[in-house]
Amino acid sequence: MSFSLPRLLGHRVPVTSVLGALGALLLAIVLLFAVAAPVLAPYRPTEIDLRQRLLPPVWVFSGSPRHLLGTDNVGRDVLSRIIWGARISLSVGVAASLLGALAGSTLGLCAGFFGGLTDRAVSWLIDVQLAFPFTLFAIFLLAVFGGGFVPVVAVLALATWVNFARVVRSQALSLRAQDFLLAARAVGVGTPRLLRRYMLPAVLPSIVVVASFSAAQAILTQAALSFLGVGVDPTVPSWGAMLDLGRNYLQTAWWMAIFPGIAIAITVLGANLVGDWLGAKLDPRGK
Repeated sequence: MSFSLPRLLGHRVPVTSVLGALGALLLAIVLLFAVAAPVLAPYRPTEIDLRQRLLPPVWVFSGSPRHLLGTDNVGRDVLSRIIWGARISLSVGVAASLLGALAGSTLGLCAGFFGGLTDRAVSWLIDVQLAFPFTLFAIFLLAVFGGGFVPVVAVLALATWVNFARVVRSQALSLRAQDFLLAARAVGVGTPRLLRRYMLPAVLPSIVVVASFSAAQAILTQAALSFLGVGVDPTVPSWGAMLDLGRNYLQTAWWMAIFPGIAIAITVLGANLVGDWLGAKLDPRGK
């Protein structure tokens, strides 16, 4: 029995569709902030004004309408830094998810299709990856190779490829014995074409669903790494770095940490809601 909202204009609206639309709206707002940051942000994210330091939000006593969400310890506008921070979070999350999808889906598809030694090797890599606490491993790698956008994306791709490999491998194992694939083999279709033309389209819906959740995971992990001081360049505004700075002022300037945390929560929630909706929409058992 599927839950649904009351009839709307004569149609039953599934809860997952409503939540999916809400998630898409949240992501669209974050994307708008990221794309239009130079226009929407009232100040440059690095603009310092020590005379305006630690101003509270506008609705709090002594708040200023010039700084709607207050300022930080050196007078930078919190709202502007949150808007510019959306660029880093979205770009890192999407790039890491795409790179992880490319690597993990390729390995999972080969493992499920070829089986044997290839499957055992990929499965061993997956087990080794899952055996390590990834955050500690990421801190070690970034401490050795240094932070920055490219190293962070590469490290986060290491965290996400396992998700794709496990899902694609399990589907490929069941697909390789299907009649349509056996028929294609019988008429002489080569292995590259089998993978590209027949198997990849079959697993693509699952890859899309996993990508939405992996992007949320990458955004959270990137914020955690920036919070620990090993993320992107500290001069670049990021939500994790804002949290790291704000934790030292929780009692006197709570807004420095609360608003970046809300931004992270909204973005991750939106990605997860969209992922749930895609999973329900593309699940063949629901059709």
